[in-house]
Amino acid sequence: MNRVYVCNCFGVTEAQVKQHAADGACTPRQIASASKAGTDCGSCVRSIQAILGRGTCPRRALADQGKPVLTGVDAGLDASLDTGLDEAA
Repeated sequence: MNRVYVCNCFGVTEAQVKQHAADGACTPRQIASASKAGTDCGSCVRSIQAILGRGTCPRRALADQGKPVLTGVDAGLDASLDTGLDEAA
């Protein structure tokens, strides 16, 4: 399996960014909050913006209302860190 890394500093793949976006992350800042991608050297921020720009934010209405949109994302990240396993492709 070929993995495309978006963030080399933290080993975040394109698939992980897409999963966080599907879970409700709509901005590079929200991706950073969920995965740390873009918080070190910053060279991946434009790639993250490009990935996010390919689709619509499924939870934009919640964000516009000031409601939490990343419920469950941090739990999923913590679980993958605890087990040491990468996401399934």
